[in-house]
Amino acid sequence: MEAYIFEWLNLLGRWVHLVTGIAWIGSSFYFIWLDNHLQAPKRAEDGARGVGGELWSVHGGGFYHAQKYQTAPGELPDTLHWFKWEAYSTWISGMFLLALIYWYGANVYLI
Repeated sequence: MEAYIFEWLNLLGRWVHLVTGIAWIGSSFYFIWLDNHLQAPKRAEDGARGVGGELWSVHGGGFYHAQKYQTAPGELPDTLHWFKWEAYSTWISGMFLLALIYWYGANVYLI
């Protein structure tokens, strides 16, 4: 029964690591694309507020207006989305796999 649980944990850990890794790489590619397609702000007041670039896009019927500030704006919203959980989840699932496969299952590899 222990080997059965070990194999299911191994399979689950690998899939979680794969999916979170894809999410991390995808968000990284999105920001590379976003930085490469930013245009100078069209409104002078945006430039005066510190906006270095902007981009209008459409997805799923909704319009998005992204603005990049060169430095932090004077006022930040209460809810700020951080793109860090993809990387954290990939790292944590990788450490789980390392512990599971090479420390817990060391006798399989004769270590």
